[in-house]
Parts: sequence; structure tokens; C-alpha cells
Amino acid sequence: MEKRFLTPAETIRAIVENGRRVLTQSRLRTVVLSFLSGVYIAFGAELATVVTQDAAGFVGQGIARLLSGSVFSLGLMLVVVCGAELFTGNTLLSGSALQGEISWGKVLENWLIVILGNLVGSLFIAWLMFESRLWSSGNMVDHSLRIAVVKCQLPFGVALVRGILCNWLVCLAVFMATAARDVAGKFLACYGPIMAFVASGFEHSVANMYFIPTGLLLSGELGRNEPGLTWGNFFMANLLPVTIGNILGGVVFVASAYWYVHLKGEGRRERPEG
Repeated sequence: MEKRFLTPAETIRAIVENGRRVLTQSRLRTVVLSFLSGVYIAFGAELATVVTQDAAGFVGQGIARLLSGSVFSLGLMLVVVCGAELFTGNTLLSGSALQGEISWGKVLENWLIVILGNLVGSLFIAWLMFESRLWSSGNMVDHSLRIAVVKCQLPFGVALVRGILCNWLVCLAVFMATAARDVAGKFLACYGPIMAFVASGFEHSVANMYFIPTGLLLSGELGRNEPGLTWGNFFMANLLPVTIGNILGGVVFVASAYWYVHLKGEGRRERPEG
């Protein structure tokens, strides 16, 4: 009888071995998969914005956040089941480097390509949604601007800590999805942690590549001068600290922790060049 799921030791080993794909996968393939991942996360972010545009007034702030996290989880479900390269999930490549399966140079190369591909994919969906004019109905404009402004006004340290907490949960979702052996199990593995990080108000770098540019596009179109909402603040006040936090959350608290518990001391392969 086939196992319904992998043990934690088997899961981190599968994640580490899967990291070897960066040794043979072409850069162009990585670019395409990264673009798609940015698109998928943006779909989740867009859906969360639509669903919660007026929900708090009817069901309260807490339930509205629960709804937001519930529908946003679609993004990681698409990434996991359809296959794509997501920067936050790829912080788990650090486990492969710790085990000597790939070099740290390959990890950094992958991260750079993937985060740029994620950015392009997210911006593409933000632009398409802007051009769709679907934001012109309901409370979409005010809600989208409010999300973007709040994110751009976060202090650096606050954004960094929220980034750590976010990717701790995201990488646990990827960890559990790897352990699951069927699609239903992978869906459930994605849902819980992603719902939790969104409902809690944590910060995800790739999601913010949709949320904040959407606010910037709308503010420019409507001539609304929102405090702190600039492209400079998007990159330096939000994306930079959140990305650093996401790296720390995934590398330290998931990849390194489970590598240390289950794989440290096992025989290593010769460290590859690159």
C-alpha cells in the first residue's frame, strides 16, 4: 500500500534532492517558471482584494482576514501543483547547499533569476488587472490603495520581522505539500499556513509585487497623492526588508532547522562547482 505522506526526515531529504534541479535546469526554463509563479501569486492576491473589498463592514475585520487568507492560498496551490519557481519557496534550496548537493553560488544565482521573474509576472498581472477596469466597480480602488499605502509605511524593522514570520509559514506549507502524496493533500498543506500568514498580517515579497504596484497604477490614473506610496518606497521601504525577512524565515527556521535535525552528519557528495 502506498504511503499517504512522507515523514519529516523523508520530506527534507526529498527537498534537498530536488534542489539538484538547479544544476541541470536551463536559465531560460527557470525564467519562464519564475514568471508563471509571479502570475500565480498575483492571481491569489487579486482574488483576495476582490473578496475582501467590503467584507469587514459585514463580517468584521477578523473574518475578513480569514477570507482573504483562504482565497489567497490559491496562489501557492497553483505554484505547487502546476509547477513553478517561487522565490520564497526557493529559500529551501539552502538545505541542498548545506547538504553539499549544490553550491551556494547556484543558490544565489537561482534566487536572483527567480525573484526577477516573479517580479515581472506579478507586474504583468497588475497591469492586466489595471487595463481590465474591473477596479472601477465597488470599493476596489479605496481597498487596493489602502493595502498599498499601509505596506509602504511600515518601518524597516517591522517589515523585516513580518517577512520572517511570513516565509516561516510559507516554507512549512511547501514542506507539508512535499510530504503529501496526492493533490488533495497538497491543497490542504498549502491552505493552512498561507491562510494563517495572510490573516495574521505578515509580509510576502512576491505578493507585495502585485499589491503595491496595483496601488501605484491606480493612484497615478486617478491623480490621488497617497502618503508614502511611491515606487521608491515600494522597493526600499517594503520589498527590501520583506525580502531579507523572507530569506531569514525560510533559510533559518525551516531549511536549516530540518536539515540539522534529520540530515546533519550524513555523508555528503563532493561539492559541485558554480
